[in-house]
Amino acid sequence: MPGRLDDVPMFNSNSPEWVKVPGILLSTFPPQGKTVPTAHLNYAFNGPFTLFTHHFSLNPKDLRTLYLGILVRNPGRSPVTLSIPAVASYLLNPDAPFANKPQMLENPTGAIHSGPGIRAVDTVLRGQRQPDFPAAVSIPAGGDRLLLNHPIPVKGLDRNLNGRSTFIRLSSSGPVYVADLAMYAPKTQEGKERSPTLAEWQTLLKTSGLAGPRDKTPTPPGRPGNLIYGRVAGVQKGSAWKATLADPGQAVLKLPSPGQTIAYPISTLRSGRFGTGQSQAAPLLVRYPDTAYEAHGNYCVHYDLALPLRNGTDTPQTVALTLTTPVKADRLAPQGLRFLASPTFPFFRGTVRLRYSSAEGRSITRYFHLWHRTGEQVKPLLTLNLNPKSTQTVKLDFLYPPDSTPPQVLKISTLSR
Repeated sequence: MPGRLDDVPMFNSNSPEWVKVPGILLSTFPPQGKTVPTAHLNYAFNGPFTLFTHHFSLNPKDLRTLYLGILVRNPGRSPVTLSIPAVASYLLNPDAPFANKPQMLENPTGAIHSGPGIRAVDTVLRGQRQPDFPAAVSIPAGGDRLLLNHPIPVKGLDRNLNGRSTFIRLSSSGPVYVADLAMYAPKTQEGKERSPTLAEWQTLLKTSGLAGPRDKTPTPPGRPGNLIYGRVAGVQKGSAWKATLADPGQAVLKLPSPGQTIAYPISTLRSGRFGTGQSQAAPLLVRYPDTAYEAHGNYCVHYDLALPLRNGTDTPQTVALTLTTPVKADRLAPQGLRFLASPTFPFFRGTVRLRYSSAEGRSITRYFHLWHRTGEQVKPLLTLNLNPKSTQTVKLDFLYPPDSTPPQVLKISTLSR
């Protein structure tokens, strides 16, 4: 895959995925003055950044509601403005339950989804901001503000299980620290649950350790044997991968011969590079020692791909674009990418966007919700007819959906006549 990750940092909180012991999920605050200094990673955001948090509550005692709080601190001597151009936060139930879907559906309004993380990135891809979030937050010098103070209710749900996924695009006018925190709902004197206050979140940040139970410890890079990727809790370097898919040194991508295919890997990682030797997993600038070494899967990374397709022949050609999930492999077998006669588990679930021009020159934007099993042969996203000696650019972009499993490939196939 041409291109690279940009340098925009992402606050990535996904460990522990299943929260049963409240505490600090991820804190980039300084460790000074904290009861558990090792729970704080000392990283300040300044300028554009993104934020992803994805956690579940399972079987809490007495069916208490777990709250997630995102606390932001301005350590400076002047006010800081935190702009929020796009944001979404959804519960598993009732907002976006996991559900089987057809392989591909047009999704013009975002009404189709199959999980809270999938719905959150769909909303942000469209540049939308949920109405319960402001367009900007002003943080006074030395002050704290809550960016999120949202519940994960479980009472009355199957298996007492629920989860929440949140994705935010932000920009800060000055340095800020960020923490993602988990707390069971405090109760009023009458015994009813209430939302935690800012002061209660501040106390938890200062006195608590890491939330639990801890996930599986990841395998260090280069160690042989069984590979455990681990869950991510840290700040990754990179929020977008922008690329023009063209022939080396050229401005266009020449169509393959009829019956042939070009394939570009997407979201490659250790043990899943399809023979390219390329890992696209975002490196982590700071992390907890028992969490992932890289942002495997690149959840919420914006893949923004342009394909300047060139039919250099003297005859019309038909080209098909397909996003698919072959059987994961680090090296290619002699037959190339492998698929299964009986695909099983869903590996890619989420919305992608296509932009291109019609034969009449009209700009077209289409959204598709995809639901693909690993190794499944799937239908093309788009089939185009290219006239002789013509070029047409197609743009494909999506935020890599949480609850999907990498890697994928984008195939460009010239169909036989």
